[in-house]
Amino acid sequence: MPEGVKILSKNRKAFFNYAVLDKIECGISLQGTEVKSMKSNHFSFVDSYARIRDDELWLIGLHVNEYTHGNIYNHVPDRARRLLAHKEEIKRLRRQVDEKGFTLVPLSFYLKDGMIKLELGVCRGKQVHDKRTTIKNRDMKRDADREMRKYR
Repeated sequence: MPEGVKILSKNRKAFFNYAVLDKIECGISLQGTEVKSMKSNHFSFVDSYARIRDDELWLIGLHVNEYTHGNIYNHVPDRARRLLAHKEEIKRLRRQVDEKGFTLVPLSFYLKDGMIKLELGVCRGKQVHDKRTTIKNRDMKRDADREMRKYR
């Protein structure tokens, strides 16, 4: 990530369960106390995904905990949130998602120049044998790194 970017959270499970084919950076439309909760890492996006409805991108399943110092103006934790992207990008994503087996999965949330951004991936679900290959490659890399450390 470039300078001035602070990663809030990464979706490591998405890279294991899906093959990421394309990535896009989106803004996210948040209410007042949601920003403070997200900046203090009080959110969960394990089962979240994005949908295109009425030529707009919507993030569904993002749970942002209520802000502890919020009062009656606190937000609803499980509401659908609008994602901010250009119309051409949304059209391109719609063409990709309309193909069979593709979905939009949030990959990471980060702060960029004080704004909360999200990296959205166009993903295809992995088969069981693909997941086994991923595990095998990860184990081989770990063993190779151990051996390299041993000889340093």
